Amino acid sequence: MDSYLVLRISHSVPAVLLLLGVLAHIIIVWRAKGKGSAVLAEKLRRTRVISLPIFTALAATLPITGWWLSHLSGRPLSQKWLMISIALLPLLFIFGGFLYNNLSRWQTQLANQQIASRRQQIFAVLWAVLVLLILLATSALMGAKPI
Repeated sequence: MDSYLVLRISHSVPAVLLLLGVLAHIIIVWRAKGKGSAVLAEKLRRTRVISLPIFTALAATLPITGWWLSHLSGRPLSQKWLMISIALLPLLFIFGGFLYNNLSRWQTQLANQQIASRRQQIFAVLWAVLVLLILLATSALMGAKPI
């Protein structure tokens, strides 16, 4: 198998896994919200302790494989689609950090038998949706690049 094809696959798979994983966790947490505080606290703990670090590692591979892809294809790094996708990456990590902190606070409140405020729940959904939108935008830029 050609090394360029392997690199394209190793760049695309984390992007797809990130999109599907964030979307799945949004749905899982949303459904667990109505099942009680113990179930929701466990889902939040798993998401925060297991899934978000894995998603961070996957997102960290994207600029490395992206640079390598553009290097092997001979494309200059100054192309507009590439610069925009690079600029979106720090936003992904910032909003992911906000999501992590919000889920941590929510989980702590559930452990202390407190009810999370409606505002906090809205912000958790907002951070998750922003992470999802940034991932979609980055994937769209990857797909819209010239061949």
